[in-house]
Amino acid sequence: MSRRLSMDTAQLNFWKEDLLREKMLRCEWHRKFGSMVKAKQKAKAAALPLKLPTLHPKAPLSPPRAPKAVPPKAPSPALEAPIQSEMYPVSPATRALLYEGISHDLQGRYCYLNTRKLDVPEQRYLFPITSNFTYGWQLGPTVKKEQVSCKMCHIDSFFRKNGAFELLDPRDLAL
Repeated sequence: MSRRLSMDTAQLNFWKEDLLREKMLRCEWHRKFGSMVKAKQKAKAAALPLKLPTLHPKAPLSPPRAPKAVPPKAPSPALEAPIQSEMYPVSPATRALLYEGISHDLQGRYCYLNTRKLDVPEQRYLFPITSNFTYGWQLGPTVKKEQVSCKMCHIDSFFRKNGAFELLDPRDLAL
């Protein structure tokens, strides 16, 4: 059964009255019986005590055996602290940019963020954080090609190389 989208004034008034009547019935029921329902729910909740499952402590696992043939290395100062961030620490010179001037004058945070933006992601992050990072991760430096103003260069680079457009036959050219 399809729904009729066009309504005349009589149908519109009928639906308004019907919805208003239902709303008034709900309000009247809530006024009469709402307090009783809430009291029953509170009594039911108080009667059933909340029981949480008991957790038994797990037996400690035996520590893994370390190979004795490898001599202990002196820990490097950078590796002593646990890694708390997914970013490499900022150099002191770059961090100092934060405290020089204000962003309105293109200094301070504005200059700091623009300087950080110039670094490639591999120098800022330890690992790719999102899947979008993997597309540009470790691409290397960008190589700029020389702009040559040669018409044939543009034609050669514009068309597909799969043979869809073969080279023009000299007999097809207009003289």
